[in-house]
Amino acid sequence: MDWGLNRDGARGKEWALVEDKEAWAFIPAFGYQTEPGGSRFSFSTPVGMGVEAPEEGNPSRGPAAMAVEGGMRCVKILLYVFLVAFCACAVGLIVVGIGAQLVLSQTISQGATPGSVLPVVIIAVGAFLFLVAIVGCCGACKENYCLMITFVIFLSLIVLVEVAAAIAGYVFRDKVMSEFNKDFRQQMKNYPKQNQTALILDRMQENFKCCGAANYTDWETMLLEPKGRVPDSCCINVTQGCGINYNVKEIYTEGCVEKIGFWLRSNVLVVAAAALGIAFVEVLGIVFACCLVKSIQSGYEVM
Repeated sequence: MDWGLNRDGARGKEWALVEDKEAWAFIPAFGYQTEPGGSRFSFSTPVGMGVEAPEEGNPSRGPAAMAVEGGMRCVKILLYVFLVAFCACAVGLIVVGIGAQLVLSQTISQGATPGSVLPVVIIAVGAFLFLVAIVGCCGACKENYCLMITFVIFLSLIVLVEVAAAIAGYVFRDKVMSEFNKDFRQQMKNYPKQNQTALILDRMQENFKCCGAANYTDWETMLLEPKGRVPDSCCINVTQGCGINYNVKEIYTEGCVEKIGFWLRSNVLVVAAAALGIAFVEVLGIVFACCLVKSIQSGYEVM
């Protein structure tokens, strides 16, 4: 087909006049070859500019493009699996936080203490993770570039916060135990006055098989009646009044602070391994999300 040329020198653009039996239209010409005589040229246009090249038929997609779309489909499925697991973890944190709050509300005296604030923090973190997972699900379903970028940013921030929290926990581990020792001794002073404080200390001493902060003699300075007794929860075999005129062989003599600290140190490897596994999964989620973002940018439609 012959194409007529109309050159617009002022704007530096070239326009091709389509010679058609039914319609006339001006289409940008990005490439041409002049025919002998210099008055005609053949029209060509880059792919993706909204203008169809004057070719016979529509060629099918190449195998490379189909392979890329197939890979992106697998990435999208893996991202869905990650998001489902992420939602489950978020809901689990919310449930754990609510359960801890219900238990502590019955055992810890009124006031803002590290123990009473922790469940609220867990619930807030779980709710935030759930919202981030919802953003990721919506972005993946709609293949929305902005939502996926938002998801990647928030997930990256979560990983950074987790790493910072792990480092802070390791650096301030001695400070945490020192504060726990101070708080435990304060609760011992409130033992005769507050039933809730007595309940939580009794449970701790029974569960960890301990007595007092450093050892059982810590109770000698407390205002317990009669003087010189220990709580019944210090007894190996708990009975009513067993802490009065006690025999050292019949009570726990080790302190609770050291025993609880040993329990924490014994389980820190399990906690660290779990945190490392969660962080690894989150990094995989970031990688999958970035792959999908790249696919959206490239214009591949992933069903």
